[in-house]
Amino acid sequence: MKCITTIAVATLTLGMISSAAAAGADPLQTIQKKWAVCQYQSKDNDHQVYCLENLIKRNEEALQQQPNRAELKVWLAINKASLAGADGGLGALSLVKEAKVLLEQVIDQAPETLDGSAYTSLGSLYYQVPGWPIGFGDDDMAETMLLKALQINPDGIDSNYFYGDFLAEEGRKDEAIQYLTKAQQAKPRPERPLADEGRQQEIAKKLGELKR
Repeated sequence: MKCITTIAVATLTLGMISSAAAAGADPLQTIQKKWAVCQYQSKDNDHQVYCLENLIKRNEEALQQQPNRAELKVWLAINKASLAGADGGLGALSLVKEAKVLLEQVIDQAPETLDGSAYTSLGSLYYQVPGWPIGFGDDDMAETMLLKALQINPDGIDSNYFYGDFLAEEGRKDEAIQYLTKAQQAKPRPERPLADEGRQQEIAKKLGELKR
């Protein structure tokens, strides 16, 4: 299913991750940067899936080495959820359920990790995953989680973006514009320029749709 070029590119990506690890780079920073590459710079869907699959392996290895590091659990959940969204196959529901368990563990043990990112990510799952009997989707739980994320990180780009996106899905247009605009004005993260660039594009697109 995946062409030779895709495999070669993904292999190169893995080599870059291994080189960074060998150089003593923080695995969390490496994982964050590679997620942005997978999410926003993949040439096609097959490449994105392959990129995320290999990033998950690297994330799992890092978590095995530092099993108590909550940040790595959050990012393993993010990577699994991202793969579910990219792949969309029969395994997608299993991936988001695995992500949910990881995020619940972090919320139970260290809820303020990465400025409440576990709440943001879990909230996004609750409104994007189908509800019963297929999945665990629940709009009330989504809003509860996303508001908790905003309590911890009221000015963050992701906390405001996902709540704004949720409000847009709920048809609460004016509120959605308010939070998306705040996300658009969030302070840049110098260590994550590609992620910021990609998120800002998503924000601009969503605001454009809402203001038509």
